[in-house]
Amino acid sequence: MPDFGGPEVSARSKFLYARYLSIVLAIAGVVALTLLPMPYVIFSPGPTVNVLGKVEGREVIAIKGREKFRDDGELRLTTVVVTSQSGKVNLFETMQAWLSDDQAVYPRDVVYKEDDTPESVRQESAAQMTSSQDAAVAAALTQLKIPFSPVVKVLSVVPDGASDGKLEKGDIVVSANGKPAPDAVALTDAIKEVKIGAPVKFVVRRDGKELPVTVKTVASETKPTRPVVQVVVGRGYEFPFEVDLSVGDAIGGPSGGLTFALGIYDLLTPGSLTGGKDIAGTGEINAEGQVGGIGGIQQKIAASQEAGAKLFLVPPSNCTEAAAANYDPKKMRLVKAETLGDVIESLETWTKDPAAKLPTCSPK
Repeated sequence: MPDFGGPEVSARSKFLYARYLSIVLAIAGVVALTLLPMPYVIFSPGPTVNVLGKVEGREVIAIKGREKFRDDGELRLTTVVVTSQSGKVNLFETMQAWLSDDQAVYPRDVVYKEDDTPESVRQESAAQMTSSQDAAVAAALTQLKIPFSPVVKVLSVVPDGASDGKLEKGDIVVSANGKPAPDAVALTDAIKEVKIGAPVKFVVRRDGKELPVTVKTVASETKPTRPVVQVVVGRGYEFPFEVDLSVGDAIGGPSGGLTFALGIYDLLTPGSLTGGKDIAGTGEINAEGQVGGIGGIQQKIAASQEAGAKLFLVPPSNCTEAAAANYDPKKMRLVKAETLGDVIESLETWTKDPAAKLPTCSPK
């Protein structure tokens, strides 16, 4: 019987099939490896907000009870977009960020704690923003030698928690169960004395009026034997006139303090602190006007140059990192920001002479 080569064709087909299969499996393996979640988070440039302007039709800095002096320039609060606590990044995204001039990659455990949840992260960020805003107002008033008083303030309220609908963010706590609340420790101690499920009778100051507020305690989620009312409280200040700061719920954290303080100072003083120009910056600030370091400085610098800023204000502890950022020094200058007073002096010098020598950040 003639031999038509059937067995040879079959063996070759099996060989080709095996080869193609191995290639497909290899590709699938690479794809799967690429898509595996990595233990990192990515920092990317975020939007900038002019604190001398408006957000969603509302003034970012609204002052009532005091004369204001508007400025046509821009003071930009800068932000960073960070992978969320519940978000994941894969190998491809991580490598892409590593190779980018404007992004940064950090280990997840450096940014988030093991027991963090999306809600706890949001809550902490909101509390930091509230505290930072209070400190910014205090710093501006300190610079202007306008007196104010320290108080205990509600920084945030846990949604659907024991105090939701009763206590409000911004409430000044006067007393708890008849005991004065001179500081957050005294307030916490007063709440600890109450049994779980028992009420705490607060007196708070809200919109200039003292109000009684009763909140029934619940067990702490982290310490079940401890009674809590599910709010975050901290040091705040009571000012002689109203300063309302608003950038929307999407922005949190403490790093806008310096920019807010500059904006408040600018609005409370005649003339233009910006000289009608575009200035950006970042940094925490305390009531005494000292500027502290922040995260994501290189991403904020990139976003500021893209937005057209001519100066970028840098906390001293961020100077080395800032000097290595991806920016064009011919288009935007870095200015070291030690204190609020120093920054005001630098801006006044620069608006008179844009080529003037200013405190700056240089690579070490």
